[in-house]
Amino acid sequence: MLNCWLKVGRFYFDHNATTPVSQPVLEAVVPVMLEVYGNASSIHYYGQAAKHRLDQARRQVAELLRCHPTEIVFVSGGTEADNLAILGTVRRAGGPAGKHVITTTIEHPAVLNACAQLEREGASVTYVRVGGSGVVDPEDIRRALRPETVLITVMHANNELGTIQPIEAIGAIAREAQVRFHSDGVQAAGRIPVSVNELGVDFYSISGHKLYAPKGIGALYVRKGVDLQPLLHGGHHERDRRAGTENVPGAVGLGAAAAIAQAGSDATDTAALRDCLEQAVLARIPCASVNCAASPRLSNTSNIRFEGIEGEPLLIALDLKGYAVSSGSACSSGAVEPSHVLTAIGLTRQQARSCLRISLGHSNDAAQVDGLVDALESAVHHLERLAPTGRPQ
Repeated sequence: MLNCWLKVGRFYFDHNATTPVSQPVLEAVVPVMLEVYGNASSIHYYGQAAKHRLDQARRQVAELLRCHPTEIVFVSGGTEADNLAILGTVRRAGGPAGKHVITTTIEHPAVLNACAQLEREGASVTYVRVGGSGVVDPEDIRRALRPETVLITVMHANNELGTIQPIEAIGAIAREAQVRFHSDGVQAAGRIPVSVNELGVDFYSISGHKLYAPKGIGALYVRKGVDLQPLLHGGHHERDRRAGTENVPGAVGLGAAAAIAQAGSDATDTAALRDCLEQAVLARIPCASVNCAASPRLSNTSNIRFEGIEGEPLLIALDLKGYAVSSGSACSSGAVEPSHVLTAIGLTRQQARSCLRISLGHSNDAAQVDGLVDALESAVHHLERLAPTGRPQ
């Protein structure tokens, strides 16, 4: 049985969960791990060699986000970046008690749970609804403002739907109200052009493993002159914003990935593949519909609902055929509750459980997409036959 499983061709369509480390990134990281092992805070040769590589990586990440290198803080990933921006801002503003934060109902758990922690510490949080488009209305953000509002946090692109939020418009509202603005750009950076100055954000989070760099490394953009309270207490690393010996190999990997993303984008190719995928699925599988199809979306992301079909058995059936997709956020895998993002856009709990997220990446091609559509059609028809009452008409 195991030998049969091993013979199945494997094709990866879950790039919003994580990406494989690319060959150029690996080639940048391995020599650093072997040869550049000094502490970047040390003044001897080995330490300065590490500092040189760290500074180079910081410049590469800054070029991707179009900011100054001193505005980049290296952290362990998107979750830490989000927490540092959210908790650090509110705590620096005199503590959470009596403060107000604005976010949306479709944020990543790293944002929602950081906001929940602030509520436990005495802050109040407004969770702005997004509706069926999966895109927040900037005017709803404006209407949520209060005199005690100290932070707005809205993701740049949604991890499940791919919907792109109007960050520039929200940034203008935040500046007008003199309120700090954070955006989780984990899914956006490297996939769409990002200029933090044009967006008007004070903080912007990115994560290495979403753009073909290793796990365990990320960065937070912190606008010059903006202060926050560190989460970690220790040495004076990262300009007193994040204590702890820097992960130089990880930073080098993130820098290399940022430079590759900055040099060129495959967005046009992935958009064509995504569109072909959706058109074929809709033409061949009558119960299928694409969530938020008319909204601005990342070119690599498709969230498809299969009416009357449970998403988990469908995901397992596809995996047995060699295709890796997702039924929601990877951070929520194993959860019995339906996706909070899908219910936030108006789907029922049952409908939310009938959805798959397909996210394309560099390794996918037209032949793989054709194979995935064939596998989907076969699996859906098989599950429809197994359903006791059949698919709803």
